[in-house]
Amino acid sequence: MTHVTAICIKWGTLFGPEYVNRLYSGVRRHLTSPVRFLCMTEHRDGLHPEIETLDLPEEPFRPEMDAALAVANRQGAMRKVSLFREGLIPDLEGPVLGFDLDVVITGNLDPFFELAPEKVAMRHDWTEKRKGRPTGHGSVFRFDPARHGFLYDDLAANPYAEVEKARGSEQRYTSHKAMDKDAFAYLPQEWVVSFKYDCNPFPRNWVRGPELPPDARVVCFHGHPKMDEAVEGYSGSLIRRSAPCEWLRDHWITRAAADLGPDWA
Repeated sequence: MTHVTAICIKWGTLFGPEYVNRLYSGVRRHLTSPVRFLCMTEHRDGLHPEIETLDLPEEPFRPEMDAALAVANRQGAMRKVSLFREGLIPDLEGPVLGFDLDVVITGNLDPFFELAPEKVAMRHDWTEKRKGRPTGHGSVFRFDPARHGFLYDDLAANPYAEVEKARGSEQRYTSHKAMDKDAFAYLPQEWVVSFKYDCNPFPRNWVRGPELPPDARVVCFHGHPKMDEAVEGYSGSLIRRSAPCEWLRDHWITRAAADLGPDWA
């Protein structure tokens, strides 16, 4: 391969274009190969010109999917499933590394492409692991549409039943479907860490500032605080309280601005 491919999806306006640009900068700064970076979105304004864009599709099965999601105790939109469609990315070479926008890249990403390349790869979800359940976490996911197009095809064929089976959880659908096909591998937990569980856990967050684990490559900001909250310091709850985080400012803002220019970060 002459390059590696990474992708994210941005719908709505919850995250501004700077989240995509900073993610792009973090990904390309932490890969030794050139990176082709794509964003599936309906809002292209403000994205760095080197980021390729894909239209956010209105899938024909979305009404049935949304009907299943509307049932009580099912949350999420399951829009990321569109990323798994074979042929979606023109001229694709090899696997794809996908990211949510609420992550920060802090270490080398080359091993994410080297680990079990024939499998869908995700980190074990923190809560599911604690409960002894085998579910991947969806903030970082490595897949190959040529091998794993069933993740799109199966949902498209039976949207209500698949959403019902996954109880509305996109990461449960993705990881369990791949497990059923013997096509799943866990990413090492030390590579993908949680800001609230691994960097700033309660009650340590009341006596020390957030700490970056030594082998962390991706830090996930699922729930609160998000990155913009954690940079400045967060006091939104007793358990999730956080002192201002300078290493986060450095990795997420300062280095991205030096890489892309301040107008893009």
